[in-house]
Amino acid sequence: MPAYVVVEVSVHDVQTYERYKQLAPPSIAHYGGRYLVRGGATEALEGSWQPPRFVLLEFPSVEQARAWWSSPEYAAAKALRHVSAHTMMLLMDGVPQDDRRPVASVVTSAESSAP
Repeated sequence: MPAYVVVEVSVHDVQTYERYKQLAPPSIAHYGGRYLVRGGATEALEGSWQPPRFVLLEFPSVEQARAWWSSPEYAAAKALRHVSAHTMMLLMDGVPQDDRRPVASVVTSAESSAP
Protein backbone atom coordinates (compact mmCIF):
# COMPACT_ATOMS: atom_id res chain seq x y z
CA MET A 1 0.00 0.00 0.00
CA PRO A 2 1.43 3.42 -0.85
CA ALA A 3 2.43 5.90 1.83
CA TYR A 4 2.70 9.65 1.70
CA VAL A 5 5.00 12.15 3.38
CA VAL A 6 3.29 15.52 3.65
CA VAL A 7 5.54 18.48 4.43
CA GLU A 8 4.88 22.14 5.18
CA VAL A 9 8.10 24.13 4.87
CA SER A 10 8.97 27.65 5.97
CA VAL A 11 12.42 28.50 4.58
CA HIS A 12 14.54 31.06 6.47
CA ASP A 13 17.91 30.43 4.76
CA VAL A 14 17.32 30.23 1.02
CA GLN A 15 20.92 29.45 0.01
CA THR A 16 21.23 26.50 2.36
CA TYR A 17 17.77 25.24 1.41
CA GLU A 18 18.79 25.29 -2.26
CA ARG A 19 21.60 22.87 -1.37
CA TYR A 20 19.04 20.71 0.43
CA LYS A 21 16.92 20.65 -2.73
CA GLN A 22 19.89 19.26 -4.65
CA LEU A 23 20.66 16.50 -2.13
CA ALA A 24 17.16 15.28 -1.22
CA PRO A 25 15.84 13.91 -4.58
CA PRO A 26 18.44 11.14 -5.05
CA SER A 27 17.80 9.86 -1.53
CA ILE A 28 14.04 9.88 -2.11
CA ALA A 29 14.42 7.97 -5.39
CA HIS A 30 16.77 5.46 -3.73
CA TYR A 31 13.90 4.39 -1.45
CA GLY A 32 11.33 4.23 -4.24
CA GLY A 33 9.83 7.63 -3.51
CA ARG A 34 8.74 10.34 -5.88
CA TYR A 35 7.53 13.90 -5.69
CA LEU A 36 3.83 14.45 -6.34
CA VAL A 37 3.93 18.11 -5.25
CA ARG A 38 7.06 20.19 -4.83
CA GLY A 39 6.44 23.84 -4.05
CA GLY A 40 4.10 25.65 -6.39
CA ALA A 41 1.06 27.75 -5.71
CA THR A 42 -1.46 26.76 -3.05
CA GLU A 43 -5.01 27.97 -2.59
CA ALA A 44 -7.01 27.52 0.61
CA LEU A 45 -10.45 26.17 -0.26
CA GLU A 46 -11.56 26.21 3.38
CA GLY A 47 -10.01 27.78 6.43
CA SER A 48 -6.92 29.94 6.41
CA TRP A 49 -4.12 27.43 5.88
CA GLN A 50 -1.45 29.01 3.67
CA PRO A 51 1.74 26.96 3.78
CA PRO A 52 4.73 28.94 2.51
CA ARG A 53 5.96 25.79 0.73
CA PHE A 54 4.24 22.43 0.44
CA VAL A 55 5.74 19.07 -0.58
CA LEU A 56 3.99 15.73 -1.08
CA LEU A 57 6.05 12.56 -1.51
CA GLU A 58 4.76 9.12 -2.42
CA PHE A 59 6.55 5.92 -1.36
CA PRO A 60 5.65 2.30 -2.09
CA SER A 61 4.99 1.67 1.63
CA VAL A 62 5.17 3.19 5.10
CA GLU A 63 8.26 1.07 5.71
CA GLN A 64 10.05 2.53 2.66
CA ALA A 65 9.16 6.07 3.74
CA ARG A 66 10.47 5.46 7.26
CA ALA A 67 13.62 3.86 5.86
CA TRP A 68 14.23 6.94 3.69
CA TRP A 69 13.63 9.40 6.53
CA SER A 70 16.13 7.67 8.82
CA SER A 71 18.61 6.67 6.10
CA PRO A 72 22.28 7.58 5.77
CA GLU A 73 21.48 8.69 2.19
CA TYR A 74 19.12 11.38 3.52
CA ALA A 75 21.13 12.39 6.62
CA ALA A 76 23.16 15.21 5.05
CA ALA A 77 20.11 16.68 3.32
CA LYS A 78 18.05 16.43 6.51
CA ALA A 79 20.75 18.32 8.44
CA LEU A 80 20.64 21.12 5.84
CA ARG A 81 16.84 21.24 6.05
CA HIS A 82 16.98 21.50 9.83
CA VAL A 83 19.29 24.55 9.75
CA SER A 84 17.58 26.30 6.82
CA ALA A 85 13.86 25.79 7.39
CA HIS A 86 11.12 25.03 9.86
CA THR A 87 9.13 22.00 8.78
CA MET A 88 6.07 20.08 9.83
CA MET A 89 6.05 16.57 8.37
CA LEU A 90 3.48 13.78 8.43
CA LEU A 91 3.71 10.16 7.32
CA MET A 92 0.39 8.66 6.33
CA ASP A 93 -1.01 5.50 4.81
CA GLY A 94 -2.35 5.76 1.30
CA VAL A 95 -5.37 4.10 -0.22
CA PRO A 96 -4.86 0.55 -1.53
CA GLN A 97 -4.68 0.28 -5.33
CA ASP A 98 -8.03 -1.55 -5.47
CA ASP A 99 -9.75 1.41 -3.78
CA ARG A 100 -8.36 4.01 -6.21
CA ARG A 101 -11.33 4.43 -8.45
CA PRO A 102 -13.39 7.49 -9.29
CA VAL A 103 -15.99 8.45 -6.74
CA ALA A 104 -19.43 7.63 -8.11
CA SER A 105 -21.83 10.48 -8.70
CA VAL A 106 -24.40 10.86 -5.98
CA VAL A 107 -27.96 11.01 -7.23
CA THR A 108 -30.22 13.11 -5.06
CA SER A 109 -33.68 11.85 -4.17
CA ALA A 110 -35.18 14.59 -6.34
CA GLU A 111 -33.24 13.35 -9.36
CA SER A 112 -34.14 9.73 -8.74
CA SER A 113 -37.85 10.52 -8.65
CA ALA A 114 -37.82 12.62 -11.83
CA PRO A 115 -39.77 11.15 -14.79
